[in-house]
Amino acid sequence: MGVFTYETQVTSSIPPAKMFKAFVLDVDLLGGPLPNIVPLPQAIKNVEILEGDGGPGTTKKITFGVDSQFKYLKHTIEGIDKENFTYSYSVIEGDALMDALKKISYEIKLMPSPTGGCICKSTCKYHTKGDIEIKEDEIKGSKERASGLFKVVESYLLANPDTYN
Repeated sequence: MGVFTYETQVTSSIPPAKMFKAFVLDVDLLGGPLPNIVPLPQAIKNVEILEGDGGPGTTKKITFGVDSQFKYLKHTIEGIDKENFTYSYSVIEGDALMDALKKISYEIKLMPSPTGGCICKSTCKYHTKGDIEIKEDEIKGSKERASGLFKVVESYLLANPDTYN
């Protein structure tokens, strides 16, 4: 088994506490109770908790909408620190693993930026089966989707400044 790691960084004018609440804690709600985030209803059909209470050890199943290239995935929350704005989870099942991966692990950390917003640092580890190699261009879409979701949440918060006040 090999591990391919990549890191990304995205900045926002939204403070870390507010962005963490929307991007991490409430992201499951974005396609439902927060319908103003237009792209998500087409991307995410539903999210269901299969096991746990939303904290570490919780397993969720995300079913994607018809516009998605994937049907579903299951992920397990490994850690969540609301005070330090960190979150880690692993995708453990679903067609996003493409029969080439055992799992995909994510670590997200939101930090204050000097301008009053936040910096989101994300580390992703692809755990491959056997000696399969993952090339940078093969995961480009994953990076773009993650950054895109972050920017969609940011846009929603900018358009609705009283959310989470």
